[in-house]
Amino acid sequence: MRGLYSSKTEIRHSIFTEIARMAYEGDDPGKLEELPYKIIPGEIASYRESIFLERAIVGERLRVAMGMSLRKISEHAPISEGVEESVIEEKYYEPPLINVIKFACNSCPEKRIMVTEGCQGCLEHPCMEVCPRGAISMVNGRSKIDEEKCIKCGKCQDACPYNAIIKQERPCKKACGMGAIKSDEYGRAEIDQDKCVSCGMCLVSCPFSAIVDKGQIYQTIMALKSSTPVFAILAPAIAGQFKGLKNTQIRSAFQALGFTDVREVAIGADLCAIEEAKDFLDEVPEKLPFMATSCCPAWSMMAKKLFPEQAECISMALTPMVLTARLIKQRNPDCKIVFVGPCAAKKLEASRRTIRSYVDFVLTFEEVAGMFDAKGVNFEELPEGEPFFRASADGRGFAASGGVAKAVIHVIQELDPDREIKVANAEGLENCRKLLTLAKAGKYNGYLLEGMACPGGCIAGAGTIQNIKTAGTALEGMKKEATFQECLGTKYMDRLLELEEFQM
Repeated sequence: MRGLYSSKTEIRHSIFTEIARMAYEGDDPGKLEELPYKIIPGEIASYRESIFLERAIVGERLRVAMGMSLRKISEHAPISEGVEESVIEEKYYEPPLINVIKFACNSCPEKRIMVTEGCQGCLEHPCMEVCPRGAISMVNGRSKIDEEKCIKCGKCQDACPYNAIIKQERPCKKACGMGAIKSDEYGRAEIDQDKCVSCGMCLVSCPFSAIVDKGQIYQTIMALKSSTPVFAILAPAIAGQFKGLKNTQIRSAFQALGFTDVREVAIGADLCAIEEAKDFLDEVPEKLPFMATSCCPAWSMMAKKLFPEQAECISMALTPMVLTARLIKQRNPDCKIVFVGPCAAKKLEASRRTIRSYVDFVLTFEEVAGMFDAKGVNFEELPEGEPFFRASADGRGFAASGGVAKAVIHVIQELDPDREIKVANAEGLENCRKLLTLAKAGKYNGYLLEGMACPGGCIAGAGTIQNIKTAGTALEGMKKEATFQECLGTKYMDRLLELEEFQM
């Protein structure tokens, strides 16, 4: 749970910190073998039934943090097996990006209805009366559910006046809007990679920290230690993520990690909004029944997987990440670009052949927090500099649900004040699916549709640190600091014209 510093958070942070420390200090990657003993010291288990199991899980987490795949449980292999292929700057993510450490999985039941001790054995017993399958009976003064008859409809749960009946669902499965999580033959969670869009909501939701995503921390630091200029491009969701770090210190904080300089991805968001507004005016409804925004890669991938006939209705505008990276590489063709943001799916987007020559690495805020600790960056000692001023408030607003559509609408209203614009938006992939189902049926003809895979938008992404309320408040503060409100105020319009040849 983001915003809650738990044992799960602590272990994840320790993994990222130790990988970063190993890279900064130039240690042999074979040191991976020692790190489980450093992260899980002593002889007594703290979190699970065995300290050996705890260390084995940490070993797998270390591997994926290095960009490597999980080992087969049935075969012996050292933690560092294959590490030589990962300690290179050109390492890209190999599928699957997100996977389950099987021996860390609790084999949670997919769904079950349970009677708790709160049952009062009441005279009315409405739970029995509403059950369509006669699955409930009174045993020793309490309701009892026959699991073989129960169809998990939840009617008994709704009817109980004491809230004594509960529905338990596997957290990762419940969080997955793609229906990509099922059980293997041993009852452990398994991801259907053909359905998965790497939104990372399962990763966030698993309380046993059994689901992991691959990282590029080590490879990024190798690039930072080289003579190549390395730029960090920061998603607007960075607002408030690093406690104690002022907006005026962000540049110096990343330079302390070794970055040459930083840029706001909100600059690219301004350009993206302009492109999408122009496309909407040109194509809806004459060429397309509706247009959907493109900046959320998990939403875009979901739409193309499940609604291929409507794929052409997804905006072809480049995402803010890509537009920002290409702006920088126009002037610095030999530099490296690191996208720093809240999103697991951006890792997958950046690994596409058409993107990887522009975005070299992707890190989440959570991973960067490990780098700050490994490097010993003290925010209180950082010098302050000028605030970011090149992006609009609307561009920064891309980070919250509804923000993309709002930015695009403002541009359309400037370009064509007489145009009436209808908008519908959804957050969370389950709701996004419902939105596109209705759009496919013709319910949203002429509309601009916005989809966000993460409930609340990017400020609630899988790689964020703070809870959504804190992040949302900080984002509003950053929007107020912008020197102009709407995307058309950007000074990069002329550069956008130069980028048109790169349209996909």
